[in-house]
Amino acid sequence: MSIGIWQIAIVVILVVLLFGRGKISGLMGDVAKGIKSFKKGMATDITDEPQPKNVSENNQDTKDKE
Repeated sequence: MSIGIWQIAIVVILVVLLFGRGKISGLMGDVAKGIKSFKKGMATDITDEPQPKNVSENNQDTKDKE
């Protein structure tokens, strides 16, 4: 027994009745934003980040001021 078009249609109608069109479209919008954010994060290269400063250099600067 396979799933037919009528079973799929009934499930879709029930989901729309339970959640409403507004909630479903809002949820899909949130999913799309998450996917775009993930793709943007994956596209950024790790080497684009600035090199961290040496902590010992900062400590020497504060000692010189004292």
